[in-house]
Amino acid sequence: MSKETTTNNKNYLCDFCGKKRDEVHKLIVGNGASICNECIDLCSNILAEEKSVSINKANKNQVDLTTLDPLTVKNILDQHVIGQEDAKISLSVAVAQHYKKLFNPSTDLKLDKTNVMLMGPTGSGKTLLAQTIADYLGVPFAICDATTLTEAGYVGDDVESIITRLVTEADGNVELAEKGIVFIDEIDKVTKKQQNVSVTRDVSGEGVQQGLLKIIEGTKIRLSAAGAKRKNPQADVLDIDTKNMLFIVGGAFIGLEKVIDDRLNKGGIGFGVDIVDESKTGDLSLVEPEDLIKYGFIPEFIGRFGLITDVKELTESQLVSIMKEPKNALYKQYKYLFKIDNVDLEITNDAMSYIAEKAKKLKTNARGIKAILENILLKWQFQSTSLVKDGLTGITINKEAVDNPEKAITVYNTKKKEENGKKL
Repeated sequence: MSKETTTNNKNYLCDFCGKKRDEVHKLIVGNGASICNECIDLCSNILAEEKSVSINKANKNQVDLTTLDPLTVKNILDQHVIGQEDAKISLSVAVAQHYKKLFNPSTDLKLDKTNVMLMGPTGSGKTLLAQTIADYLGVPFAICDATTLTEAGYVGDDVESIITRLVTEADGNVELAEKGIVFIDEIDKVTKKQQNVSVTRDVSGEGVQQGLLKIIEGTKIRLSAAGAKRKNPQADVLDIDTKNMLFIVGGAFIGLEKVIDDRLNKGGIGFGVDIVDESKTGDLSLVEPEDLIKYGFIPEFIGRFGLITDVKELTESQLVSIMKEPKNALYKQYKYLFKIDNVDLEITNDAMSYIAEKAKKLKTNARGIKAILENILLKWQFQSTSLVKDGLTGITINKEAVDNPEKAITVYNTKKKEENGKKL
């Protein structure tokens, strides 16, 4: 093997740059070839730059991940997600700092990554926030539902299947996958089942948390190159390092508000007891690690997440904005679909406000809006092609049509309708 020269009586030169032994700090010699420390550093930098280029090539926006600006990430999120300012800022900073650390390594410091825990009601944009960031950066992105995960050896997906999914999203490119983003939804469903501790193994609760610990922190794992969940000794394997993957976990955390309230309001009654601020009850932004541990997470798992933030329940005005303002707003999508059939779709402001009110009552937020719109427009989507032949040119959804789609206002080309009537 190679060894550093220890004698000065031989005139060794670096075969790459031609410098002598006394002109460099180190000169490594072996098998008839020599290389100095300066050339080694140069080669190392070239390889690091190549890794950065390989990711940027996959990114259609050509985002420079080495100098990622949190403000730019926040502006992209603003185009797709309504509200949730605190969560947007937290995620923008976490993602920007993550990739800056990745592509600007320090020779003196070990830069730890900051994984993110995102809490809040269903339909408030948790998955959309993570998906939007990954799309903008052009990095592999995998979504996993924590409810399907079980401890290794039991029926269900083991935690390594998450990484398999990320490699698949990267088209088998391990180097690209190692710098991807993983979003684990419904993470609150893997809390410890206290009542089962003394009876059976908690294979889908604490067992999953234990399995996720090393992967989230960073470890090398071996996966089948074919993507199989169980490893075949005969099959090719992929060695994957998870230390540079960014993990974002999300969940509704139903019941956590009660844990927070109990901590804030404890103390009993009488003179000298702190007055309870009712405006702060049920506020997930006040969560502390001790609350999450009491909720059912093991301390080691909570310790893997340097940033814990939350999304708020959407207001009716925000739900209206979600329908029409974002880049991929539902209203824009339905208008486009009807336009394919040459029909102009309009939804009045009164109708939008009423839809938002109904979605608010359902407690499903943005997901509720889609369900309500599908119900209103189902009949018209089914009949649009045939009605266009009869002269239909436009449909207006008013407030009355929200409860009774039959009351939607339709606009026809009178001349075309008369012509079709004569043919009949």
